[in-house]
Amino acid sequence: MNKLIYLLLSTFILISCNVESSKNKKIKVREPNSFAIVIHGGAGGIKREYFNSEQQEAYAHKLEEALNAGYAILEKGGVSLDAIQAAINIMEDSPLFNAGKGAVYNSEGNQEMDAAIMDGKTLNSGAVAGVNHIKNPILAARVVMDSSKHVMLSGKGAEIMAKSYGIEMVDSSYFFTKKRLNQLRKIQGKEKLKLNHTAFLIKNELIDDHKYGTVGAVAIDKNGNIAAGTSTGGMTNKKYGRIGDVPIIGAGTYANNLTCGISATGTGEYFIRTVATHEVSSLILYKGLTPTEALHEVLFNQIEPLGGEGGMILIDKNGNVSWDFNSTGMFRGYKKSNGELKIEMFEKTE
Repeated sequence: MNKLIYLLLSTFILISCNVESSKNKKIKVREPNSFAIVIHGGAGGIKREYFNSEQQEAYAHKLEEALNAGYAILEKGGVSLDAIQAAINIMEDSPLFNAGKGAVYNSEGNQEMDAAIMDGKTLNSGAVAGVNHIKNPILAARVVMDSSKHVMLSGKGAEIMAKSYGIEMVDSSYFFTKKRLNQLRKIQGKEKLKLNHTAFLIKNELIDDHKYGTVGAVAIDKNGNIAAGTSTGGMTNKKYGRIGDVPIIGAGTYANNLTCGISATGTGEYFIRTVATHEVSSLILYKGLTPTEALHEVLFNQIEPLGGEGGMILIDKNGNVSWDFNSTGMFRGYKKSNGELKIEMFEKTE
């Protein structure tokens, strides 16, 4: 009898502590019909001094354009999957970001792009890896999710399926940019240069070899459904056939209505090894961490000790936006139905 009373008292105390802990964390509950979208455009050696005012304005303008594209869909009652797809399309079509049009070159002098998308309501997901001729890889990932029984298709198979569903295909010349070609030549030429995760200038042209490419978006719609998506050109001079974390569900991309949606950017191998985005979700679900605490735990206590660098953006089930990064900077921004808008590119402000 005494043992039973002891167990009941222990359980009561534990529950009370958890409730009190939740109160102290002051997590805002989602307002009915509210919605939000958050995006990123890569992380790494992004320092203010590497960007002149014109470049800063160009990046800020494109980030806002991407936010507005997704926001417009959410505002009209559209679903989060369509919103993030629209936002990512804008960034894929811009040479400013390492995805789609701005994808970097691999060691063979070609582009190999990855993308993934995930529905937090159903946990359905789709991804493509190592594609060369798909103008907007995020659209192909959506086709894999919606129109096949698979989660990931790669290379030629992914391209055949995308083409059969009317996804726009382009010649490899579409992805040519002088900036990206210079990056490849600089790294392959080496000039005794050791890569050290910092950007550098060559003839007044920004060569952001160590701004980890990748663009991503997470959104929650008026119905409370979360979606996450990510698209990337990978790493400059990467080995032919290398696949990073982006198309691996739970590593670079994850969404679950029970917790949150997340898109990551950084040194993909370390995000794969820590199953980073799923780990953040699990810390929230099983350990009761706040999104801010979970992001910090994974980035600084799991990824960083291994030598990894990068960042993540997140929207939780209550519509709260969070982000964190252990790199110098990260292109990022969000827009909420309550009127909040924020776009940042460099060091943390809070």
